[in-house]
Amino acid sequence: MWNKIRLSNIAVLFLDLGLIIFLIYDFGFKDYQDLRQYKLIVLPALVLALIAFNLIKYRYFKRQHISSISPKVNLYYLIILVIVEIITIISDFENSLFHTFFNLRYIIEYGLLIYFFIRISFLVRKIYALYFNPAILFIGSFAIIAIGGTLLLMLPASTTNGITFIDALFTATSATSVTGLIVVDTAKDFTPFGQTIIMVLFQLGGLGMLTFTSFFAYFFKSGSSFRESLYMKDIMGSNDELGSIMKKVMQVVVFSLIIEAIGAILIYTSLPFTDKIAKQSFFSIFHAISAYCNAGFSLESEGLYDINFRFNYYFQWIVMGLIIFGGLGYHIAYNVVQYLKRYVINLFRTKNKIFLSRVILLNTKIVLYTTLLLIVTGTCFFLVSEQQTNLIEHTTWFGKFTTALFSSVTARTAGFNTVDFANFSIPGILVMILLMWIGASPASTGGGIKTTTFAIATLNIIFVAKDQPYIEIGTRRIAPQSVRRAFAIIAISLICIGSGILLLLIFNPEFNLIQISFEAFSAFSTVGVSMGITSFLSNNSKVVVIVLMFLGRIGLLNLLIGLLKSVNQEDYSYPEENILIN
Repeated sequence: MWNKIRLSNIAVLFLDLGLIIFLIYDFGFKDYQDLRQYKLIVLPALVLALIAFNLIKYRYFKRQHISSISPKVNLYYLIILVIVEIITIISDFENSLFHTFFNLRYIIEYGLLIYFFIRISFLVRKIYALYFNPAILFIGSFAIIAIGGTLLLMLPASTTNGITFIDALFTATSATSVTGLIVVDTAKDFTPFGQTIIMVLFQLGGLGMLTFTSFFAYFFKSGSSFRESLYMKDIMGSNDELGSIMKKVMQVVVFSLIIEAIGAILIYTSLPFTDKIAKQSFFSIFHAISAYCNAGFSLESEGLYDINFRFNYYFQWIVMGLIIFGGLGYHIAYNVVQYLKRYVINLFRTKNKIFLSRVILLNTKIVLYTTLLLIVTGTCFFLVSEQQTNLIEHTTWFGKFTTALFSSVTARTAGFNTVDFANFSIPGILVMILLMWIGASPASTGGGIKTTTFAIATLNIIFVAKDQPYIEIGTRRIAPQSVRRAFAIIAISLICIGSGILLLLIFNPEFNLIQISFEAFSAFSTVGVSMGITSFLSNNSKVVVIVLMFLGRIGLLNLLIGLLKSVNQEDYSYPEENILIN
């Protein structure tokens, strides 16, 4: 039996390697007329080999009474894929079977791409069994996405005129960290295939690759391991029981996809009927995912400052809604929905009403109040400070308000622009930097030090001034561990950003301190807005920005925890001694 399993694993390895090589060649290189006949031989052979292998594996597992539904699911999926391909060929038959199959092969090729992603999901579950450190696995997943994205973006079919390794790494890291800073034009320098890779990267980066792979693995294997549940519990910061953690993962993914789908439909309805916006369906999907994931990538060279969108306020309100939903995160949205559900039920009840005072968690209240305060404060400030700069071209009050509101919303990790940030007044730039630094909320698609960190640090100042040992809100006390973590995050962020500013000034002395500071805060906070200097940075500066984006997305504190948390701690305590702080 052991020899059979080893042979089975070797066969899986060779088939997966063959699938990877074929997909990379097929999607990444242009179609050469003299090679396409070989492609059409390899593709059916590969599909038949996969079907045969999964059939053999399914029958073997069935005889041995091994509990695993993956071969069965894979087998059904591949057979359905072949049937759909045959039906399509028959319905759209041209002059010959060869030409028809070649023109319609993308159905089965994209199907194989999904099959490969499912295979990756199963591989991740094996990694859980070999090594368990949530912080390191979380960080490693983002590194793998960025490196894989870099290699894919360097394929000839991804760009119109080629791309250097450093620019490909910069773009892949920017997409994976949902930042949005670009050194090459996403609209002109990347082909639709390259743009699709970028879209997949910031979708995976926004929700987390391991969230997606756990979703697929759980869905197709109908269960989860103990370690996998522990991992997702830690990474999602959930207090739920282990048995319901993977269900929560399913809900996060489904909720996100539904919001993105609704956003794409609304964006499509807001687009002007003009030939200047090509492939409006893809445009809508791309921008809906980019907005929800707070990625900031756009298929327009000037971003949303393009003349077709600068005054399209309906479109901007849709994008703002997606940004806010993504910046709040699933946990906040779910908690609010819980409250609204119970509130509506109480309206129709005369007896046995549900007690509502504890439905909204303290974390939810802090996030919502802080988010609202930041958005309102930023909007009011920009309405005053930018009247003679970015707001002057908007003639209506509604237009000025929408533009100011959009700038306030996008500053908190979204990265879209409906104005030229180089035209901002100095006070406006400083407020923008503050908003970028604070960022979005925990367990969301956004970056920054997070709204809860800022709120706890601010409250701590007040309670220290009152000489009170704990932060108390209503009938709840903030845990000292949360306060320590908040100040650790603030200190680490300022150290990273300060170091980044220093290095950028050394490598690009032609830019002034405001421009460099704006770039560094934008990179570390994964915002993606710029004063127009990103594409002019030297290679050394690009490396600095890459590191800032990566550290800002994963959190340097998470890296330190992953490296140092396993250090043994003895069960003893030393005498306390006060340190003079004045």
